[in-house]
Amino acid sequence: MQKLTMQCLKADQPLMTTVRNASKKTGGSTRNKKGHARPKHRGWRVQDGHHVSEGTILATQLTTRFHPGLNVGFGRNGTLFAMEHGKVYVTCEAIDPNWDHTWIQRNYAGRQGQNIYKKFFNVVPENQHQRFRLVEEI
Repeated sequence: MQKLTMQCLKADQPLMTTVRNASKKTGGSTRNKKGHARPKHRGWRVQDGHHVSEGTILATQLTTRFHPGLNVGFGRNGTLFAMEHGKVYVTCEAIDPNWDHTWIQRNYAGRQGQNIYKKFFNVVPENQHQRFRLVEEI
């Protein structure tokens, strides 16, 4: 009977290799860099002659480039919005600013006595259906 001998083969390299990863990421800043802010896309939202519904934003602005006219509201951040359903009309009108106000003095310095024109957003309501019935006369 023959004797079976087992031979163990030894590998020159280990079967499992370990990989060492960096414990810290490369040196990027955690603060936001200046000049990389997302754009706000301010300006006109609705063009002249378009029909809008109540609450529609007409224009967004950082400074008062556009002014509210007929049936247009002025938000705290300068947003102009429609207060009624209707058609949008943009007009260029002369303004008469309050020269005693410090903000007016700062922004319009040296323009006293001149005509200052600004764009006004107006919303003209659509015609009513004229199908009203008189219920009671006062």
